[in-house]
Formats: sequence, structure tokens, C-alpha cells
Amino acid sequence: MSATAVPKLAVVFGGSGFVGRYVVRALAGRGYRVRVAVRRPDLAIHLKPLGDLGQIQLVQANIRFRQSVEAAVHGADTVVNLVGTFDAAGRNNFDAVHILGAKAIADATKKAGARLVHMSAIGADVNSKSGYGRSKGRGEQAVKSSLKNATVIRPSVVFGQEDEFFNRFAAMAKISPIIPMIGADTRFQPVYVGDVAEAIARAAAGEIADGTIYELGGAEVLTFRQCMEVMLEEICRNRILVNLPWVVSSAIATLTGWLPYAPITSDQVEMLKSDNVVSDSARRDGCTLEGIGIEPVTLETILPTYLVQYRPHGQFTNPVGEES
Repeated sequence: MSATAVPKLAVVFGGSGFVGRYVVRALAGRGYRVRVAVRRPDLAIHLKPLGDLGQIQLVQANIRFRQSVEAAVHGADTVVNLVGTFDAAGRNNFDAVHILGAKAIADATKKAGARLVHMSAIGADVNSKSGYGRSKGRGEQAVKSSLKNATVIRPSVVFGQEDEFFNRFAAMAKISPIIPMIGADTRFQPVYVGDVAEAIARAAAGEIADGTIYELGGAEVLTFRQCMEVMLEEICRNRILVNLPWVVSSAIATLTGWLPYAPITSDQVEMLKSDNVVSDSARRDGCTLEGIGIEPVTLETILPTYLVQYRPHGQFTNPVGEES
């Protein structure tokens, strides 16, 4: 009688976050044993039901401490790094997370002889004027310097039930007659979190080319203003959209950016000055969702499943036009 083959092990750093829970589910669905490496395992219990009994394991790891990273990666067949931050200061700042942490994971993955999938972002560029974009670009360089065949995933703004984009502005629209916008004409290509997770799972399983940079965008390219118009239509509310001039936005960021949970930082203002869409070169080379055989899910398919809560009377609101 032949012994039952042991399922492969996938280690996911940052698996308790928004994108992480979908990646964990996608990997578990492929039959992987999934080890989720997080700083606070007690805050990641919600991941356990995403797989079969015992399939998903939670372990403590901090990417600022290499020993914990190596312990988490031990025995892995594939590793996924989803860790990111918008915090330019503190111990878990851009450099600590996007560069040094990414390098620690890449080094540990190489030592383990595993495959690495590294999530970055559209706009990652070592010459970016934004500290976030610059650190993401340097992080990609650090990963590639250690593991040339690492696969890099760069999504545009990601949407889905737990997102901090449409949810944030829809919540604001419930109580405010005005929606302030910074960079109303900046273009985005919102991509569904499930599509991002599927692309990452395919990369982790070696179903797409290793060592490649993939840029993931959704079915539509919309300006910031158009994104807000789509959101307002979905929640059946009429609100005034006000574009803040760059000088005003920068002043607000300077005055409030140092606060915990600041509404906007100077670095985020800088980021909003650049479009966040899939590049011509990525489309030409087939390094997109469509290029790997994934048809992007549209906004109109997903937004109603979670923005309905922001309608004046929830699911009982007449979507034709009742508002408050």
C-alpha cells in the first residue's frame, strides 16, 4: 500500500490582511497546507475556517527579525509576501517593511529552496517622488538581488468586501453632503481582490512564469471622480464632489499627517499625482490578468454585494433613485 503524499506547504506573510485572507483561501482550495506568518496569530483566527481541519496553521513571525522569518519559512515549497505599510514613520516604516523585511523573506526563501511570490504595487519605482513608491521599487530590487526567479505582483487599487477604498468614501457619504477629492483626474484601474488572489495562487503553484513582473488591473480605467460617481450611484446618494487643489491638499497633509490615523499624508498626496494603471509594456508582454487567462471581474458585479449597506435604507432602498 503506497503512502499518502504529503500536501505541499505554502507560507504566507501578511495573510491576515485584506488581500491575505483571499490568498489563503485560494491556496487552501488548491490543496496546500498553509502556514500563515503574522505578528499577532491571535488576531488571525478568522483564517482557520477557510480550509479543512488542520490545513491552515498560524505562526508568529516579525519580518524585522530574520530568525523568526527563517523559522516560519522552514520546510516551505512556496512563499508569498503580502506585507506592506502606508506608515512612513515608526518601527514598521517603509524601509523596514518594504525593503529590509522583503529582503529577509527573500533570503529565507532562497535558503529553503522554495518559490517566492512578492506583492508590490503599480507605481513601484526607485526614482518615484513618493516614499511609498520608492520603497516598493527598492524592495523589488532587494528581492531580485537575492532570488532572481521571484515573481512580482503589482496590483492597482484593490476592491472587495473589506476594502479601504470604496468602503471609506461610502461611509463618508452617509454623513457628509460633500466628498473631498485629491487628484480627481488621477486614473485608477480597480482590480477585484479575488482576481489578485487567483493570480498570486497561480504564481505560487508555478502555473505562470517565474521571475516575471505582473501588473494587475481591472476591467475599467476610471478617474478618481468617476470612481466616486460609481460609488454614489451604487449607494443611491447625491453628494457634492469637490476637488481639492494640490496646494490645499499638501497643506492639509502637512498639518494633519503626523496624527495617528491621519486623513492624508504628504506622501499619499504625492502618490495621487500619478496614474495607477497597468503599463503599456505589461499589456504588450502579456503580464496582466488577461495575459495569464483571468478575465477581470467588473465593479458592477461586486460593488452591490457590499456597498448596499450604505444605502439610505440598506437592501430595501429603491436603487432607481431614493436618497437622503
